[in-house]
Formats: sequence, C-alpha cells, structure tokens
Amino acid sequence: MYAVIATGGKQYRVAEGTRVRVEKLSGDAGGKVVLDQVLMLGDGEKSKIGAPLVKGAKVEAEIVTQGRGKKVIAYRYKRRKMMRRKNGHRQSFTELRITSIKA
Repeated sequence: MYAVIATGGKQYRVAEGTRVRVEKLSGDAGGKVVLDQVLMLGDGEKSKIGAPLVKGAKVEAEIVTQGRGKKVIAYRYKRRKMMRRKNGHRQSFTELRITSIKA
C-alpha cells in the first residue's frame, strides 16, 4: 500500500518502511508525526483519490534525523560593472521513516 502526501508545499509518494526527506518539521529525533494531508491511497489494483484530500486517511511517521542539506551557491554579476554577489544557502530538512498508512 502506498500514499501520496502533501507537506511543506511538496508532494511525496510513500509506502510503509520507506524513508523520505521533507521540509523541516518541529520535533526531536525519535518523535512521532501524523501527516493527515493524504491526497491519494493506492494498493496494486485499487486506488482512492481525494477531492482534494482522502477523508479519514492519515500517515504516521517517526522522525529519524533533523539536518541541513548541502550548500548551494547563488552567484550574481553584471558584466562590465564590477558588480558581484555570492550567497550560500543550506536548506533544513527532516528525515522521516513511515511506520503506518491508515485509511
């Protein structure tokens, strides 16, 4: 069984036991999270699509780690003007392990 969930402005396809990196959620490592924005449930032949959400469905997950991703460099310049700007950014994330999908 799999589900499509929405969190942090993005959508993820998850199944039980998988790990997924999502936008930062509050909580410590080892804590539990309930994701109730389930857009779709699927099981081989059958699928249930929400309009926009599947009623009564939820995905339970455990927080594995809180971390920050690799540094991304943003470099801007204007030719012949000696204008240069260099910025770095590291996006925070939460890694989740999906424990159960409940319809």
